[in-house]
Amino acid sequence: MEYVKAFVIGGLVCALVQVLMEKTKLLPGRIMVLLVVGGSFLSFIGLFEPLKEFAGAGITVPLLGFGDVLMNGVKSAVETNGFMGLFTGGFSAAAVGCSGALIFGYLSSFIFSPKIKK
Repeated sequence: MEYVKAFVIGGLVCALVQVLMEKTKLLPGRIMVLLVVGGSFLSFIGLFEPLKEFAGAGITVPLLGFGDVLMNGVKSAVETNGFMGLFTGGFSAAAVGCSGALIFGYLSSFIFSPKIKK
């Protein structure tokens, strides 16, 4: 049942994004920023944690989860470092995920030989 909930909730998030892409003139980059900011906002007002417990990976894997990670990093850094935590918390919390994406993207470029689109 856990997998079904994650699949349905993740599918709803993706369907919402698809509707935004089809029915608005928003570019994909702006929609991605909306998802990250939306995840941060849900985390800020305290709704992301109950959503995460209910939906699991269905809500944490999309970019909404990245916004939550950034917000939690900022919260903990502000508690320990004060004002400077606003600037350092998000970087330290998301460093592993960003580094992994860069490293695996670089390694896959050796395997798949990417080409520039014209």
